[in-house]
Amino acid sequence: MKRGPTVWDILAWLVLAGIFIWLILKVTGVINTPAVIEYAPIFGVVYLAGWAMHKIDSASDDIKDLKKFAKDTSNEINNIKTNCVKNHGE
Repeated sequence: MKRGPTVWDILAWLVLAGIFIWLILKVTGVINTPAVIEYAPIFGVVYLAGWAMHKIDSASDDIKDLKKFAKDTSNEINNIKTNCVKNHGE
């Protein structure tokens, strides 16, 4: 089941776009900010790192669920095959 983007996904992409725009403006000399404000993108990067870790953790959980489902399905098919052989062999 495909899920749409969450609020956190949208926020992360906005932060990434903001950092990118800030970086371009800073490199071209359009922005001349005090040192305190220059560290703002670092906070954005920390947020993005947390977001990425959450996504990886979520994907890991999904993979575990899929592996369990595949194993359960395989066991069920084997049980059906075993029952069919037992019923036809009698």
